[in-house]
Amino acid sequence: MQILIPAAAGVEASVKRQLRSMGYGDCPAVQGRVSLAGDWADVARLNVQLRAGERVLLVLSRFPAPDFDALFEGVSAIAWEEFCSPHSQIMMDGKCYASTLMAVKAAGGVVKKAIVERLKNRLGVRTLDERGERVVVNFDIYENVATVSLDTSGDGLHKRGYRVRTYDAPLRETTAAAMVESSFFRAGKPFADVFCGSGTIPVEAALYMRRIAPGKLRGFDFEKWKCAPHDALARAREEAADGEVRGPLPQLEASDISPRAVELARFHAARAGVGGDIRFSVRDMRAFSSSEPFGVIISNPPYGERLKEEGLSALYRDFGRMYRALPDWSCVFLSSYVNAERAFGGNVNKKRRICNAKLTCTLFTYAGKKPENDNSKKIS
Repeated sequence: MQILIPAAAGVEASVKRQLRSMGYGDCPAVQGRVSLAGDWADVARLNVQLRAGERVLLVLSRFPAPDFDALFEGVSAIAWEEFCSPHSQIMMDGKCYASTLMAVKAAGGVVKKAIVERLKNRLGVRTLDERGERVVVNFDIYENVATVSLDTSGDGLHKRGYRVRTYDAPLRETTAAAMVESSFFRAGKPFADVFCGSGTIPVEAALYMRRIAPGKLRGFDFEKWKCAPHDALARAREEAADGEVRGPLPQLEASDISPRAVELARFHAARAGVGGDIRFSVRDMRAFSSSEPFGVIISNPPYGERLKEEGLSALYRDFGRMYRALPDWSCVFLSSYVNAERAFGGNVNKKRRICNAKLTCTLFTYAGKKPENDNSKKIS
C-alpha cells in the first residue's frame, strides 16, 4: 500500500529524517507530502511514533479527473466495501488546485455520492445510517489528476493528548518537535526554553529525550475500521514502549515571565509523563544565565500580536544579548517578526521558512562552538 504523510511547509526534512531512523529509507516528498510503501503494521507504527508529520494517509486510487463524470467514475471504481460498513460516518477533506475542477465543496459532494452509491449496491442496503465509526476520505485534485486516500489518523497528529488547556498563540506540537529534531539538541546537552508559554517545546524535547512515542496517549480512526488488523495498534504501542529511556536524564529548563503560562506548562508536562524531567520557573528571559557550556536554547518568542514595534525590537535585542553572553551555546528560535534577525543581532547560520498553523514563520539557527569531545547522541 502507498502511504502519504502530509507535513507543514518547511517540516518535510524532519519527517524524512525520522522515517530514515525508523528504517524506511529515503522517502520522496512531493507537494508537502512524504511518500512510502507499507502495510497496516506501518500505518499503526507511523501514527504512534511520528513526531513532525501531520497525518497518515492510505492511498486507494489515483486517476485522471478532468470533469465531475470522471471523478464520479474513478471514485466508484474503488472497493469501498472493503473499508467501510453500512454504519460508517463518511466525511470529506479535499483540495483542488491547478485543475479544471476547482470547487472543493462540489467535488466533495460528487466523491461522497459515488462512495454511498457503491456501498449501497455492494452491501445490499437501502441507506447508510452513518452512526458508526468515522471514515475521513481525503481527495486531492492536482493538474486534473485525483488522488483518493483514507485518513487513518482522524484528528491531526499534533493532537498528542497532553495539551488540553489553551494559552495565547499556541505552537503546534508537530512544529515544536521539528524544531527540536532539527536543532543541535542531543541527549546530555543543557537545554532551555526561555519563552516556554504553555510548555510545548520543552515537553516535546523531553518526549524526544526519552524516546516516548508522541501518539502514546491518543487513539486513531483506523483502529475502529473492520479492514485493519485488530492487533496492529497494540503491537505498535508495544514496540514504542520497548524503546523508551526510563533512567535518569539531564534536566531541561523552561521559563516564562507569565506565572499562568508556567503553571499551565507544568500541568501539560505532567500529563505527558515528563513533569520530572523539566525544571520550570517564572523568570524574565533577560535573567537567564548558565555556566554550562555547549547548551542549546530552543524558543518561540512573541511575534508582535500584542507588542508594538518598539517593544518587540527591544525584546529581540535583549534576547540576542542574553544568548551571546552564554558560553558556546546554540540558539534556535521561530518567529514571524519581520525584523527579528536584525534586532537579535549576530550572524545567523541558517534560516528556514516554516508554516505554523496558517502563519508563515522563519526558523533562525545560531550555532555555538562544537565541543572537542562531543559524546552526546542524536536521538531517533
